Amino acid sequence: MRTRLISAAVLVPVVGAVFVAGPPFILLAILILAALAAFEVVQLVRRAGLPANTVMSAVLAPVVAFGLTFIGLPRGIGFYDTSWVFLAPGLALILVGTATLSLVFTDPRKGLTAWVGNVIAVLYPSLIGFAAAISALGYWQVPYDTLREQFGAGRLWLLILVLTVWSIDSAAYVVGRYFPRGRFFNHISPRKTWSGAIGGTVAAVIVCSALAAVLLEVNVLLGAVTGLLIAISAQAGDLVESMLKRAAEVKDSGTLIPGHGGILDRVDSFLFAAPVTYTWLLLLMHNGQAVT
Repeated sequence: MRTRLISAAVLVPVVGAVFVAGPPFILLAILILAALAAFEVVQLVRRAGLPANTVMSAVLAPVVAFGLTFIGLPRGIGFYDTSWVFLAPGLALILVGTATLSLVFTDPRKGLTAWVGNVIAVLYPSLIGFAAAISALGYWQVPYDTLREQFGAGRLWLLILVLTVWSIDSAAYVVGRYFPRGRFFNHISPRKTWSGAIGGTVAAVIVCSALAAVLLEVNVLLGAVTGLLIAISAQAGDLVESMLKRAAEVKDSGTLIPGHGGILDRVDSFLFAAPVTYTWLLLLMHNGQAVT
């Protein structure tokens, strides 16, 4: 526990500094996370019995994450008006490239598993790119007086996402430990309980609705729904990473962060929560809701 607290004491200020520094630094940090997470995913995939290429995954995962970021850029910045055009063919090229490389295996079954392994190792960690896409939503280049105008609504939504996910982890741990009730996906993660999952969900709804109302003046109901979506997707992301680790027969995805495991162990919830949150915000924007 002491090691975990020391690591958290170091990481939290770093995350805060990156947030304050702005979108270019947020993007850079996220690309680094994508590369490191991809390296860990490759190791897990291999231990689970699927061949995967380390260099290809560590290079392509941040490239895909970078591409996903462009879909969140405001009008008039970068390739906003054409980014969607490149997204589909870009993902298609990932499938084509990994499939072509799998042809080097003489055993067709091994080639097929290599294709699956490489696709997972590239696309799964690249989902963190949606976090950078969220930070780019509604971004103003010129700072004004209010917090919303200084940081941009997108960056504040990213902050809300991060704090909401952290609240899920904390509440699930406390409730699950002191009020253990029922095993939750016991075949994947024996320590998780229904009481912990429910406690984390309640915390997410409260934290997200409160922060969205205070920071962005978002309707409390919309904030609560956003919190619920984050809770469901974040916990699904955590379970999927647990499934991958269980298949690989390891406890942690790595050892980079003392007391916390690997990078993937820290970002697993965001890999699912970020794209779900981004999609939800787009739907709200499309329907005229003032989320940015």
